[in-house]
Amino acid sequence: MNPAVFQYTRRVVPEDIDRLGHVNNVTFVQYVQDAATAHWRSVAPKDVQDAFAWVCRRHEIDYRKPAFDGEELTIRTWVGVPNGATWERFTEITRETDGAVIILARTDWVMIDGTTGRPRRIDPNWTAWLIPTAPG
Repeated sequence: MNPAVFQYTRRVVPEDIDRLGHVNNVTFVQYVQDAATAHWRSVAPKDVQDAFAWVCRRHEIDYRKPAFDGEELTIRTWVGVPNGATWERFTEITRETDGAVIILARTDWVMIDGTTGRPRRIDPNWTAWLIPTAPG
C-alpha cells in the first residue's frame, strides 16, 4: 500500500440504507467527508487542526455499484497537488468480499483560516504530511 493512501474499513449499518434497499447516495458523500477528515486528523499537528478548517468546494462521484446493509467496505483516500488554497482529494470505496469498486470520488477542498474565516494558501511544508516523498 502506498504510504500516501489513508485506508480503513467500515461496515454498512441500517441507518445508511435508503428505501431502495442500498446505501443512500448522500451517505456516500458523508463517507467521503469522513475519510478526508480522518486522514487529515491522522497526520496534521493539533495546532494546525485547531487553526484551520476544510470546506468542500466540489464533489464529483461516480456511483458504480450498490452497497448493502452489513457489508464491509474499504475506504481509501489520497490527495493530489495543492493549488493555492485548494487541495484535490480522491476517494475509492470497494466492497471487501469481492473487491468491486462501489464509488470513485474527486473532491476539491479549500483551506479556511479559523480566525478570519477566509481561504488561506496551503503551506507547502504541509504536503509532506499527506504526500510522503522517497528519501533523496
